[in-house]
Amino acid sequence: MPSPVAPCSSPALKLYAAWDDAALAEALLRDDELAFAEIYERYWLPLLRLAHRKVGTREGAEEIVQELFLALWNRRREQPILNLSGYLHAAVRYQVLDWLKSRMTHAAYLSYTRRHPAATADHGTEQALAAADLSMALASSLSVLPLHTREVFRRSRFEHQSVREIAGYLNLSQKTVEYHLTRALKVLRVRLKDFLVLVFVLLWG
Repeated sequence: MPSPVAPCSSPALKLYAAWDDAALAEALLRDDELAFAEIYERYWLPLLRLAHRKVGTREGAEEIVQELFLALWNRRREQPILNLSGYLHAAVRYQVLDWLKSRMTHAAYLSYTRRHPAATADHGTEQALAAADLSMALASSLSVLPLHTREVFRRSRFEHQSVREIAGYLNLSQKTVEYHLTRALKVLRVRLKDFLVLVFVLLWG
């Protein structure tokens, strides 16, 4: 991965600062390191603040954001990103879940809330811990969906693509995309009935 922070005085980077998100995402797909540097400059602080609100530590938030941008660069050729801001904000939430899941048992969480009441005042960490269990249940539930249904749901809920965008990318009619979304939601409502509130917060909040 290239150095994530390019010199702000670089004339080239100043030029990239005038680009919109769509142009930066398209350039990233072509391995453009300066586009990546501008995305980092544009989004690292908002994402850091979001991660910090969830985990309550600066070090943890920095680790989460660094992992996010590492993944963004390593997977840059996998698919176009049509909504860069939505994609990054969804990605940081899932990085938060992975971070919490790998570092905190339920007992550790109880100890954490006693030592850091301000960080958990809005129950964000508690919610995230519960959501870690949800993430496993969701992954398992999505795996039983037919390929097209799963892909439509992923693009809609995880990448914030519109029905029209999904239809164009997958070469489907908009009505077919809506059918797949409805089908996915019906299956998930049954399989995740115990997690419906968290599903709403995590995917639609």
